[in-house]
Amino acid sequence: MYILINMRLFLLILLLLTFTGPLMVLLSGRIDFHADWRTANRESAHIAPDPRTHPEAVIQVYAARTFNWRGLFAVHTWIAVKPKQATHYTVYQSIGWRLLHHLPPVTIANDIPDRYWFNQTPLILLDIRGEAAEKIIPQIEKAAAHYPYNNQYDYWPGPNSNTFIAYLARHVPAMRLTLPSLAIGKDYLPDSQFFAPAVSGTGYQVSFYGLLGITLAREEGLEINLLGLVYGFSPLQMTLKLPGLGDIKWDKIVGF
Repeated sequence: MYILINMRLFLLILLLLTFTGPLMVLLSGRIDFHADWRTANRESAHIAPDPRTHPEAVIQVYAARTFNWRGLFAVHTWIAVKPKQATHYTVYQSIGWRLLHHLPPVTIANDIPDRYWFNQTPLILLDIRGEAAEKIIPQIEKAAAHYPYNNQYDYWPGPNSNTFIAYLARHVPAMRLTLPSLAIGKDYLPDSQFFAPAVSGTGYQVSFYGLLGITLAREEGLEINLLGLVYGFSPLQMTLKLPGLGDIKWDKIVGF
């Protein structure tokens, strides 16, 4: 009986942790459920440095809440790079709807680096400039060319847009990129792997097809993945990680 009561209490706490965050996001009005993807804002958020006045090399990683109801649980991530003296940015990302038009989901193209993601404001996750960026950009290009899911995209549990960016981060450890806990799909390991370095490269993770797993790393802290949703805590960043809310610092929810 004691074990049964504890199990019920555990399940109740888990349900509260799982649905309280998405419900708070829903009530906050942060997600516009009436938005039309054809007319939603896709303009520049004016975050990235203007290449006309910033000749140095730049690497920036962005995240923004995904479109419509999926934004209650997840973010979309992408990488924008500008080599030294370049007059434009190249954006690396994976977009699921491209498959509907018989196009590969992974797109590497000259584009606006800091677009709103269908009305959702992007947040910078990483910003590298100068000589360090010059050395890393070719590594990103090489890793992207070997991504194994160029013709596959599954919103849940992956491979999806966050799987792609996590793959690049693992193969370019010099970026030292840490993805937010809301980046569902980041824990989907390629080639049926079950053990791999954490995205940041500062620890390791075990993951069963992105559905069940655990990460222990200096940057990510402890992350427990249940059905793609992340629960955890990072002592280094002093953040609690919960579905819907993402990374919660002691004084605020981190972006999004």
